[in-house]
Amino acid sequence: MKIGIIGYGSMGKMLLWKFSESGLYGKDSLLVANRTVDKLEEVRDIAVICRNAEAASEADIVFVCVRPSDMKAVLAEIEPSINKDALLVTLNGSITFEMIQKVINHRTAKVIPSVTAEINKSQTIVCYNDLVNQSDKDNLTSLLEIIGNVIELPENEVGMGSELVSCMPGFIASMFDVVCTAAKSHTDIPQDKIVKMVLNTMIATGNLMLEKDMSYEEVVSRVATKGGITEEGTKVIYREFPETMEELFNNTLEKRRLTAEKAKESFE
Repeated sequence: MKIGIIGYGSMGKMLLWKFSESGLYGKDSLLVANRTVDKLEEVRDIAVICRNAEAASEADIVFVCVRPSDMKAVLAEIEPSINKDALLVTLNGSITFEMIQKVINHRTAKVIPSVTAEINKSQTIVCYNDLVNQSDKDNLTSLLEIIGNVIELPENEVGMGSELVSCMPGFIASMFDVVCTAAKSHTDIPQDKIVKMVLNTMIATGNLMLEKDMSYEEVVSRVATKGGITEEGTKVIYREFPETMEELFNNTLEKRRLTAEKAKESFE
């Protein structure tokens, strides 16, 4: 199977190197194209450098990793040459299948990886248009499992799904930054040690819940005994934090709506 990657920005670069490093795809199986060809010199030993049309015509799965403002032009460019049996994959949740179909009527998937793909722990959202068959899904899932877990959602849930897995590392990092900053004002423990203590506890708590199939409530009840110290903290969180998270999702989903409107304009 040949993989084509059009666009060597942060996402295209990550995917290319991850597929190569997996050992499953040699140089002849990886095709990469980019508007600025000089950027591709660093991949000359691991991939075939080509033009957009060539990547689209020769690959079995074609990833289009370009900015929303460039998507329509790139799709129009590859439409005449794309392999009729290939699966087209875009990496922008704001561009709908309906928009894409106006330019190219083809078997298409949308993929939203998370930054944790860097350690092969991505929670990758994927959705498909009605032209995609089960073999396409199986092939893409197998490929994306190189970088982590694959979660299939309907297109109308990709926005919220992205909040939960693609945006969430940023949300989690900012939340625990606040936790560590607040803790520092109450202790002489060095900041770097505070951060490691909190991060390792967070990882261990997540693993505990997944491995033991524990709910949030079960963890809280195990730690926050009646009348105890932890209970005082959980009371504050359940009293104050819901309003913060409601505001967060309201703001991010509204931003997502506005971004989708702008993307739609670029396809008209």
